Amino acid sequence: MSDELVPETRGVTSELLATVDLGPEIEGMEGRQLRMRMLTFEPGAVFGPLHDHVGRPGTVYTLQGTITDHRDGIATEYGPGVGWPEDRNTVHWLENRAAVPAVEISIDVVTAE
Repeated sequence: MSDELVPETRGVTSELLATVDLGPEIEGMEGRQLRMRMLTFEPGAVFGPLHDHVGRPGTVYTLQGTITDHRDGIATEYGPGVGWPEDRNTVHWLENRAAVPAVEISIDVVTAE
């Protein structure tokens, strides 16, 4: 991962919306879940630390506000109605630079808790 300095996580709340145990659904997926969360980013919020998605692929969809995704030194803004992938090559952190809250839906494959 990069040596990029990332502020500490702050101002982000996460609500678990649903999970599906993938073991009974797909051969070879024992111990894995499909997870859907709603994350709310208050103004100035940061979701770090810098992290990857190796073994934890997903997609994100912005419901409201603007989320800034930082990857490889490039900041990309995603507004309402826009989604993006998070695959094994993703190394990033997120923030809300705006003066209003931002909300995203995050769906990923995770190790079952």
